[in-house]
Amino acid sequence: MKITENTILITGGTSGIGLAFAEEFIKEGNKVIITGRRGDRLDAIKIKFPEIITKVSDVADSDQRKELAEWVQLHHPGTNILINNAGIQLDADLTNPSNMERVRSEVETNFIAPVHLTSLFIQHLLNKENAAIINITSGLAFVPIAFMPIYCATKAAMHSLTLSLRYQLKDTTIKVFEIIPPSVDTELGHDRREDKSQSHGGIPVHEFIDGALMALKNDTFEAPIGQSVGLREKREILFEHINSRFN
Repeated sequence: MKITENTILITGGTSGIGLAFAEEFIKEGNKVIITGRRGDRLDAIKIKFPEIITKVSDVADSDQRKELAEWVQLHHPGTNILINNAGIQLDADLTNPSNMERVRSEVETNFIAPVHLTSLFIQHLLNKENAAIINITSGLAFVPIAFMPIYCATKAAMHSLTLSLRYQLKDTTIKVFEIIPPSVDTELGHDRREDKSQSHGGIPVHEFIDGALMALKNDTFEAPIGQSVGLREKREILFEHINSRFN
C-alpha cells in the first residue's frame, strides 16, 4: 500500500495508537482526519498539529456514525483509507450478573461501530485509488485475558470479520488490513486505574507504529506486531500461562 498522498480517516484519534498513526501519516504527506468524543482533546491536538482535521464524533452512537460518514464524504471526498481504531477495554466478572450497559458499550464501540462505518464507506471507497480499510484488533483476539472477556471477544470478532470482509472484497481494488497490536503503552484500560491518565505499560507506541507502517508498505494483510506474533501462533499454550498470572 502506498502510504503517501492519501486522505485517511482515523477513529479514536485523540490519544494512543490513533493519534500516533495521525502524526506519522501527516509526516508522510497525507491528509488526516481524526475523530473522538472529547472536543477538548481534539482542540488541543488541532493547536499542536494544525494540519490534522478534527471532528467530534462518538462512534458508539449510530446516528453520529451516519453523520460522520456523510460529513467526510461531502467535505473530504478524496478519503480513500478508513482506519477502524476506536476501542474501549473494560473488566467484566461473568460469575455475577453482568452490567449490561458496560457490555453493550464495549460491543458497540469495538465491534458494531467498525461494522457500521465500514458498510457506510464501502461504496465510496470502491471509486478511490489506493483504497484500504485497516482494522486495529489485538493479540488478545487470539489469547484472551479472562478478566476482560468482552474486550477480547470483540477483538476476536473483529479478526473474523476482517477475514470475511477481505474475502468479500477480493475482486475489488479495496485492500483490507488487520493490524494486531501487542500491549502498547497507551491509556487503553484506564477504567480500572485510579489515575485515568496513567498508561498500562507495553511497548512504546512509536515502536508499534513503525511495525504497522512496515506491514502496510509491504501489503502484509494480517500483521501481528511484537508479542502478538507469539499470541497468534501459540494461542492455546499461552492462554493458560497468561491467565495463571491473574489468579
